[in-house]
Amino acid sequence: MKRHFVPVILAAAGLAVAAPVLADHHEEAGLPGVVDVSRVAAGTYAADPNHTLVGWRVNHFGFNDYFGIFGAVSGTLELDPADPASAKLDVTIPISAVTVAASGLKDHLLRPGSEGAAPDFFGPEPAPARFVSTMVTPTGETTAQIVGDLTMNGVTAPVTINARFTGAGANPMNKAETVGFEGRAMLKHSTFGIDTFVPLVSDEVELDITAAFEKE
Repeated sequence: MKRHFVPVILAAAGLAVAAPVLADHHEEAGLPGVVDVSRVAAGTYAADPNHTLVGWRVNHFGFNDYFGIFGAVSGTLELDPADPASAKLDVTIPISAVTVAASGLKDHLLRPGSEGAAPDFFGPEPAPARFVSTMVTPTGETTAQIVGDLTMNGVTAPVTINARFTGAGANPMNKAETVGFEGRAMLKHSTFGIDTFVPLVSDEVELDITAAFEKE
C-alpha cells in the first residue's frame, strides 16, 4: 500500500492529556456525555445500532483511497470501570448492509461470482461479521487495547483494536445510561479470503470505529 497507514497505536500519554481537554469541552457545552470514568456504571451494555459505525478505507489502484461504512451493529459490552481488563466485547456487523457512495460499487461488493467462480468480494447474502474480544489491556486512564477474533467470510483471525473512551452519561432521548468509544485497527482482507484484486486494491484495510452502548 503506497499510502502510509494512519498510526493505530495511539500514544497513551498524548491521550491522557487530550481526554481532560475533551471532558472540559463537553462540560462547558452542556453535553450529556462527558469523558468521566466515574459516570460509568458496571454492567452489560447493548450496542446502539443507530449510532455505532465501522468505517473502512482501502487504496484504489494507487490513485486514491476509497472508504465505506458498516452500520446496524448489534452486540454487547460487559464493563466494570473498577476492573477494565475484565471487559468483554461481542458485536455482530451485517456485511450486506455496507454503505458506499456509488451504487455500482455496492453491487460489485455483493455480486456473485461469474459462472460458478468465487465472488470478487463478499458475494450475495454474506454472513454477518462477528468480533469477540479475547483480551483487554488498559493502556491509559481512558485507553485500552482490545484483542479479539474477527470472523468474516467464513474465516476467523485475530484483530487488535486500539480504543479510547469518549463519553458517558444519560441519553436525553431515551434516558438510557450510555457510554461511547472510538477505535482504530488494521487488517488484511486477503486473510479472510478476499484477495481478487490484491495488490491493485490494497490488502491493508484501515478500520475507524465509533460506538455507543446503552446499559441493559
